[in-house]
Amino acid sequence: MMGVTEKSLPPSGVRATANTYHFITQWRVRATLDEINQILGNATDLGRWWPSVYLEVKELAPGDARGIGRIIDLYTKGWLPYTLRWQFRVEESRHPFGFSLRAQGDFVGRGIWTFEPDGESVKITYDWKIEAEKPLLKHLSFIMEPIFSANHHWAMRMGERSLILELARRHAATDAERAAVPSPPPTTFGWLLPRR
Repeated sequence: MMGVTEKSLPPSGVRATANTYHFITQWRVRATLDEINQILGNATDLGRWWPSVYLEVKELAPGDARGIGRIIDLYTKGWLPYTLRWQFRVEESRHPFGFSLRAQGDFVGRGIWTFEPDGESVKITYDWKIEAEKPLLKHLSFIMEPIFSANHHWAMRMGERSLILELARRHAATDAERAAVPSPPPTTFGWLLPRR
């Protein structure tokens, strides 16, 4: 029914630099392509349904009618008590089958979301190839590599859980059913974050 497969891959089988990462995450969720596009294509709503990772999301530029050129500013965190500031720009739309983005800031690289119909489900693949530019991650990569990888995998597991809960809310037939859907996983170490 639903599941997640994740793997960390060094680019071309060799790590080009110590701070280069290549992650491929696969989810399979009971949904339609339209639902997945509405949820994952609406970046400004990430903080509502995936709050464990997305602390603040702002649209800086709307892009064209297909979303190409859209720029999103992000303040994110994983399980560990460090935060990341970065932006992405949508570079390609393959609607309804996904989109590609270019990241800059504490992350520099590209992400490719791919959506494939699979019976009553959608197979979602996220191919994320980045260089970590945050000084903590960049200069201590020999120590941080396994920690950063584990942090990424945790964040994507929370994304899958949060997506399943968001779909359950959308599929609920009544207000009572909708109210019975649990809240998405919250951020960890929230007490360490500056008050906004």
